[in-house]
Amino acid sequence: MPDPRPRGVLITRPEAGANETAARVAALGFVPIMAPVLAIAALPARLPDPARVQAVLVTSGNALPALGPRFCAVKLFAVGDATAARARAAGFADVTSAGRNAEALDALVRERCRPGGGALLLPTARGEGLALARSLREAGFAVVRRTVYAAVPQNTLPSAAGDALSRKAVAAALFFSAATAKSFTKLLLAALPAGCLNAVDALALSPAVAAPLAPLPWRRLRVADRPSQDALLTLLADPME
Repeated sequence: MPDPRPRGVLITRPEAGANETAARVAALGFVPIMAPVLAIAALPARLPDPARVQAVLVTSGNALPALGPRFCAVKLFAVGDATAARARAAGFADVTSAGRNAEALDALVRERCRPGGGALLLPTARGEGLALARSLREAGFAVVRRTVYAAVPQNTLPSAAGDALSRKAVAAALFFSAATAKSFTKLLLAALPAGCLNAVDALALSPAVAAPLAPLPWRRLRVADRPSQDALLTLLADPME
């Protein structure tokens, strides 16, 4: 008998990661529904001379376009495996993944870098990276934090998401950041009855990402056992019926 359950999966993250996630969702036999609730806007930033930087610290792949090829020879530390993969694809030659979160990235930098060895460049979104920069400065590092992009909330719920939810065609929604979760929650409540989520699983990258989603009446709210796309997609592949 055919499986009666819906197979749609909302991809709420913005580009450039959304297409790669959609391809992996499709490979699992689901139907990806592109539903970005944030737009990434590049911001002008004055970056230091790469020769004076001992390492670049990247907490999101969205910061990579701002760096350009002149930083590709500088050692780069990424918050997780997906960001590290994007850095390698962008041409960075010496990339190490912290594998988890900002706290793990902090520990990795302290282990691999020297406070007197040159500046640490931390390109981030507006309002992000402050705790990491503060912690490393307290450890004696010179941290150059630069705001290179903004994650701008959309004004309306993407029509593809609204249509699929109204038709009860969605099995799950993927959330990669707290900002995305907050934006989705606000837009959903403004556009549709919350009851449209009763048969939908919310899959969150971490507890911090899950927190803004908790007020909504999901079928289930599940959190990946580690903050990686692989772990998030494992939840999708294992519906725990």
